[in-house]
Amino acid sequence: MDVFDTQMGLTRAVAQARAAGKRIGFVPTMGALHDGHLSLVEMAKDVCDFVVVSIFVNPTQFAPGEDFEAYPRDTNRDVSMLGRVGVDGVYLPSVEEIYPNGAAVTVHAGTAAAGLESDFRPHFFDGVCSVVHRLFEIVRPDVAVFGEKDYQQLMVIREMVAAHEMGIEVIGAPIMRDVYGLALSSRNAYLSAEELEIARRLNMVLRSKHPTPDALIDAGFDKVDYIEERWGRRLAAAWIGKTRLIDNISA
Repeated sequence: MDVFDTQMGLTRAVAQARAAGKRIGFVPTMGALHDGHLSLVEMAKDVCDFVVVSIFVNPTQFAPGEDFEAYPRDTNRDVSMLGRVGVDGVYLPSVEEIYPNGAAVTVHAGTAAAGLESDFRPHFFDGVCSVVHRLFEIVRPDVAVFGEKDYQQLMVIREMVAAHEMGIEVIGAPIMRDVYGLALSSRNAYLSAEELEIARRLNMVLRSKHPTPDALIDAGFDKVDYIEERWGRRLAAAWIGKTRLIDNISA
Protein backbone atom coordinates (compact mmCIF):
# COMPACT_ATOMS: atom_id res chain seq x y z
CA MET A 1 0.00 0.00 0.00
CA ASP A 2 1.29 3.45 -0.95
CA VAL A 3 0.46 6.63 0.94
CA PHE A 4 0.34 9.82 -1.12
CA ASP A 5 0.53 13.30 0.39
CA THR A 6 0.42 15.00 -2.98
CA GLN A 7 -1.50 14.66 -6.22
CA MET A 8 1.61 14.03 -8.31
CA GLY A 9 2.49 10.64 -6.85
CA LEU A 10 -1.13 9.49 -6.81
CA THR A 11 -1.71 10.53 -10.42
CA ARG A 12 1.37 8.59 -11.52
CA ALA A 13 0.28 5.43 -9.66
CA VAL A 14 -3.27 5.60 -11.03
CA ALA A 15 -1.97 6.15 -14.56
CA GLN A 16 0.29 3.09 -14.27
CA ALA A 17 -2.60 0.98 -12.98
CA ARG A 18 -4.86 2.13 -15.80
CA ALA A 19 -2.16 1.46 -18.41
CA ALA A 20 -1.99 -2.09 -17.04
CA GLY A 21 -5.71 -2.47 -17.77
CA LYS A 22 -6.83 -2.13 -14.17
CA ARG A 23 -10.20 -0.68 -13.16
CA ILE A 24 -9.81 2.17 -10.66
CA GLY A 25 -12.01 2.27 -7.57
CA PHE A 26 -12.25 5.20 -5.15
CA VAL A 27 -13.66 5.64 -1.65
CA PRO A 28 -13.56 9.24 -0.36
CA THR A 29 -13.68 9.57 3.44
CA MET A 30 -13.14 12.12 6.20
CA GLY A 31 -11.22 9.60 8.30
CA ALA A 32 -12.21 8.40 11.78
CA LEU A 33 -12.69 5.09 10.01
CA HIS A 34 -14.91 2.28 11.28
CA ASP A 35 -16.28 -0.98 9.90
CA GLY A 36 -18.80 0.94 7.79
CA HIS A 37 -15.98 2.60 5.87
CA LEU A 38 -14.18 -0.71 5.48
CA SER A 39 -17.31 -2.23 3.96
CA LEU A 40 -17.13 0.46 1.26
CA VAL A 41 -13.53 -0.50 0.61
CA GLU A 42 -14.44 -4.17 0.32
CA MET A 43 -17.19 -3.33 -2.17
CA ALA A 44 -14.73 -1.28 -4.22
CA LYS A 45 -12.26 -4.19 -4.17
CA ASP A 46 -14.98 -6.56 -5.38
CA VAL A 47 -15.55 -4.56 -8.58
CA CYS A 48 -12.16 -2.91 -9.17
CA ASP A 49 -8.50 -3.90 -9.49
CA PHE A 50 -6.86 -0.82 -7.95
CA VAL A 51 -8.53 0.95 -5.00
CA VAL A 52 -7.72 4.40 -3.64
CA VAL A 53 -9.09 5.80 -0.36
CA SER A 54 -8.82 9.49 0.47
CA ILE A 55 -8.84 10.95 3.98
CA PHE A 56 -9.71 14.62 4.04
CA VAL A 57 -11.83 16.56 6.53
CA ASN A 58 -13.50 19.00 4.18
CA PRO A 59 -13.89 22.52 5.61
CA THR A 60 -16.44 23.71 3.04
CA GLN A 61 -19.16 21.35 4.27
CA PHE A 62 -19.01 22.68 7.84
CA ALA A 63 -20.86 25.86 8.74
CA PRO A 64 -19.60 28.24 11.44
CA GLY A 65 -20.32 26.68 14.82
CA GLU A 66 -20.35 23.11 13.50
CA ASP A 67 -17.83 20.51 14.61
CA PHE A 68 -15.02 20.98 12.05
CA GLU A 69 -12.28 21.48 14.64
CA ALA A 70 -13.70 18.79 16.93
CA TYR A 71 -14.26 16.25 14.17
CA PRO A 72 -12.33 13.09 15.20
CA ARG A 73 -8.97 12.68 13.49
CA ASP A 74 -6.49 9.82 13.84
CA THR A 75 -4.69 9.48 10.52
CA ASN A 76 -2.11 6.94 11.69
CA ARG A 77 -4.85 4.61 12.92
CA ASP A 78 -6.86 5.09 9.73
CA VAL A 79 -3.90 4.33 7.47
CA SER A 80 -3.11 1.22 9.52
CA MET A 81 -6.70 -0.01 9.13
CA LEU A 82 -6.59 0.54 5.38
CA GLY A 83 -3.32 -1.36 5.15
CA ARG A 84 -4.93 -4.35 6.83
CA VAL A 85 -7.80 -4.47 4.32
CA GLY A 86 -5.44 -4.20 1.37
CA VAL A 87 -6.11 -0.94 -0.42
CA ASP A 88 -3.62 0.08 -3.10
CA GLY A 89 -3.31 3.76 -2.27
CA VAL A 90 -4.24 6.23 0.47
CA TYR A 91 -4.47 9.89 -0.48
CA LEU A 92 -3.92 12.45 2.31
CA PRO A 93 -4.24 15.83 0.61
CA SER A 94 -3.78 19.19 2.26
CA VAL A 95 -6.45 21.89 2.15
CA GLU A 96 -4.17 23.85 -0.18
CA GLU A 97 -4.01 20.99 -2.69
CA ILE A 98 -7.78 20.46 -2.74
CA TYR A 99 -8.54 24.18 -2.73
CA PRO A 100 -5.54 25.92 -4.33
CA ASN A 101 -7.49 29.20 -4.58
CA GLY A 102 -8.78 29.06 -1.02
CA ALA A 103 -11.38 26.87 0.71
CA ALA A 104 -14.53 27.95 -1.07
CA VAL A 105 -17.50 26.36 -2.78
CA THR A 106 -16.77 25.76 -6.47
CA VAL A 107 -19.52 23.30 -7.48
CA HIS A 108 -23.17 23.66 -6.55
CA ALA A 109 -25.53 20.78 -5.80
CA GLY A 110 -28.59 20.09 -7.95
CA THR A 111 -32.23 19.40 -7.20
CA ALA A 112 -31.54 16.24 -5.16
CA ALA A 113 -30.15 18.52 -2.46
CA ALA A 114 -33.50 20.28 -1.91
CA GLY A 115 -35.08 19.75 1.51
CA LEU A 116 -34.11 17.26 4.22
CA GLU A 117 -30.48 17.99 5.15
CA SER A 118 -30.49 21.28 3.24
CA ASP A 119 -33.31 22.63 5.40
CA PHE A 120 -30.98 22.45 8.38
CA ARG A 121 -27.52 22.61 6.77
CA PRO A 122 -28.01 24.75 3.65
CA HIS A 123 -24.26 24.96 3.01
CA PHE A 124 -23.63 21.22 3.24
CA PHE A 125 -24.19 19.75 -0.20
CA ASP A 126 -22.44 22.55 -2.08
CA GLY A 127 -19.40 21.77 0.08
CA VAL A 128 -19.74 18.05 -0.57
CA CYS A 129 -20.07 18.55 -4.32
CA SER A 130 -17.08 20.89 -4.39
CA VAL A 131 -14.74 18.46 -2.63
CA VAL A 132 -15.98 15.31 -4.36
CA HIS A 133 -15.77 16.94 -7.80
CA ARG A 134 -12.19 18.00 -7.05
CA LEU A 135 -11.25 14.55 -5.75
CA PHE A 136 -12.79 12.94 -8.84
CA GLU A 137 -10.67 15.24 -11.02
CA ILE A 138 -7.53 14.15 -9.18
CA VAL A 139 -8.18 10.40 -8.84
CA ARG A 140 -10.19 9.94 -12.08
CA PRO A 141 -11.79 6.69 -10.91
CA ASP A 142 -13.96 4.34 -12.92
CA VAL A 143 -16.05 3.56 -9.83
CA ALA A 144 -16.72 5.48 -6.60
CA VAL A 145 -18.39 3.94 -3.55
CA PHE A 146 -20.49 5.88 -1.05
CA GLY A 147 -22.43 4.61 1.94
CA GLU A 148 -26.22 4.54 1.87
CA LYS A 149 -26.40 5.95 5.41
CA ASP A 150 -25.98 9.39 3.85
CA TYR A 151 -28.66 8.56 1.31
CA GLN A 152 -29.43 12.09 0.17
CA GLN A 153 -25.70 12.65 -0.33
CA LEU A 154 -25.57 9.55 -2.54
CA MET A 155 -28.39 10.96 -4.67
CA VAL A 156 -26.68 14.36 -4.86
CA ILE A 157 -23.37 12.83 -5.99
CA ARG A 158 -25.06 10.70 -8.65
CA GLU A 159 -26.86 13.78 -9.94
CA MET A 160 -23.61 15.79 -10.02
CA VAL A 161 -21.72 13.05 -11.88
CA ALA A 162 -24.48 12.86 -14.50
CA ALA A 163 -24.78 16.64 -14.87
CA HIS A 164 -21.03 17.08 -15.34
CA GLU A 165 -20.76 13.99 -17.58
CA MET A 166 -17.92 12.61 -15.48
CA GLY A 167 -18.40 9.02 -16.61
CA ILE A 168 -17.98 7.56 -13.11
CA GLU A 169 -20.12 4.71 -11.80
CA VAL A 170 -21.37 5.69 -8.33
CA ILE A 171 -22.23 2.67 -6.17
CA GLY A 172 -24.19 2.81 -2.92
CA ALA A 173 -23.05 0.43 -0.17
CA PRO A 174 -25.57 -0.93 2.38
CA ILE A 175 -25.57 0.61 5.86
CA MET A 176 -23.39 -1.17 8.41
CA ARG A 177 -25.04 -1.47 11.83
CA ASP A 178 -24.06 -2.65 15.28
CA VAL A 179 -25.80 -5.60 16.91
CA TYR A 180 -28.56 -3.26 18.10
CA GLY A 181 -29.20 -1.87 14.62
CA LEU A 182 -27.49 1.49 15.15
CA ALA A 183 -25.93 2.78 11.93
CA LEU A 184 -22.16 3.02 12.33
CA SER A 185 -20.95 6.63 12.29
CA SER A 186 -17.83 8.53 13.28
CA ARG A 187 -20.04 10.77 15.37
CA ASN A 188 -21.13 7.83 17.53
CA ALA A 189 -17.82 8.39 19.32
CA TYR A 190 -19.31 11.56 20.82
CA LEU A 191 -22.04 9.63 22.65
CA SER A 192 -21.95 8.70 26.32
CA ALA A 193 -23.10 5.22 27.36
CA GLU A 194 -26.56 6.60 28.22
CA GLU A 195 -26.80 8.50 24.93
CA LEU A 196 -25.68 5.43 22.99
CA GLU A 197 -28.61 3.50 24.43
CA ILE A 198 -30.99 6.18 23.14
CA ALA A 199 -29.27 6.32 19.75
CA ARG A 200 -29.91 2.62 19.24
CA ARG A 201 -33.65 3.34 19.28
CA LEU A 202 -33.49 5.46 16.12
CA ASN A 203 -33.68 2.55 13.70
CA MET A 204 -36.36 0.91 15.84
CA VAL A 205 -38.60 3.96 15.53
CA LEU A 206 -37.94 4.18 11.79
CA ARG A 207 -39.07 0.56 11.41
CA SER A 208 -42.24 1.04 13.45
CA LYS A 209 -45.72 1.45 11.98
CA HIS A 210 -45.95 5.11 13.00
CA PRO A 211 -42.48 6.71 12.86
CA THR A 212 -43.15 10.28 13.94
CA PRO A 213 -41.03 13.03 15.49
CA ASP A 214 -43.00 12.57 18.71
CA ALA A 215 -42.07 8.90 18.75
CA LEU A 216 -38.39 9.86 18.62
CA ILE A 217 -38.83 12.39 21.41
CA ASP A 218 -40.59 9.71 23.48
CA ALA A 219 -37.61 7.43 22.77
CA GLY A 220 -35.28 9.97 24.41
CA PHE A 221 -34.09 12.16 21.55
CA ASP A 222 -33.86 15.86 22.33
CA LYS A 223 -34.81 17.27 18.93
CA VAL A 224 -35.93 15.91 15.56
CA ASP A 225 -35.02 17.66 12.32
CA TYR A 226 -37.08 15.44 10.03
CA ILE A 227 -38.66 12.10 9.28
CA GLU A 228 -39.58 11.89 5.61
CA GLU A 229 -39.97 9.40 2.79
CA ARG A 230 -38.16 9.98 -0.49
CA TRP A 231 -36.47 7.82 -3.15
CA GLY A 232 -38.20 4.78 -1.67
CA ARG A 233 -36.46 5.37 1.66
CA ARG A 234 -37.60 6.58 5.07
CA LEU A 235 -35.03 9.12 6.26
CA ALA A 236 -34.54 10.74 9.65
CA ALA A 237 -32.23 13.14 11.47
CA ALA A 238 -32.38 13.64 15.22
CA TRP A 239 -30.29 15.04 18.06
CA ILE A 240 -29.04 13.62 21.33
CA GLY A 241 -27.48 16.47 23.23
CA LYS A 242 -24.96 18.06 20.85
CA THR A 243 -24.73 15.02 18.57
CA ARG A 244 -26.80 14.81 15.38
CA LEU A 245 -27.53 11.36 14.00
CA ILE A 246 -29.01 10.38 10.64
CA ASP A 247 -30.38 7.08 9.41
CA ASN A 248 -32.65 5.64 6.76
CA ILE A 249 -34.36 2.38 5.87
CA SER A 250 -36.24 1.06 2.87
CA ALA A 251 -39.77 2.53 2.99
